Amino acid sequence: MMDKLSHVGADGDARMVDVGEKAATRRVALAAGEVRMLRESLERVKREDLPKGSVLGAARIAGIMAAKRTSDLIPLCHPLPLTSIGVEFAFDDELPGIRIKATARTTAQTGVEMEALTAVCVAALTLYDMVKAIDHTMSIEAVRLVHKSGGRSGEINNP
Repeated sequence: MMDKLSHVGADGDARMVDVGEKAATRRVALAAGEVRMLRESLERVKREDLPKGSVLGAARIAGIMAAKRTSDLIPLCHPLPLTSIGVEFAFDDELPGIRIKATARTTAQTGVEMEALTAVCVAALTLYDMVKAIDHTMSIEAVRLVHKSGGRSGEINNP
């Protein structure tokens, strides 16, 4: 672990990190999260039986769009040329709810963790928005970085 924060200068002020001297490398990040809901709500999502239409389709597009706009949403985050962003969903009857995974790829001077995490968060918020008319008990949980590779810190895996 690093012993100092990269986005805080010696004076304590927030700053954007200069990545100009770093080599561009292939970078991949996988993030995950989940939306818990009532079992009846999950069944309606599966059947696409909701007033707003295809919940997963809207959430996938929202996640992809959000990943592309991460530097506009997160202060001091570098804009990146994404080569790929994928958002996947899995129904989980045990939660009950929907598990979300987002994978972001680039060849750049800094990583794509924030893009993958942003995709998961906005996809989850969109699921919430699409289902809230029938379920006010939902929760967004366990958003985390699962994997990253590329760059100086190499490969990181979080189970």
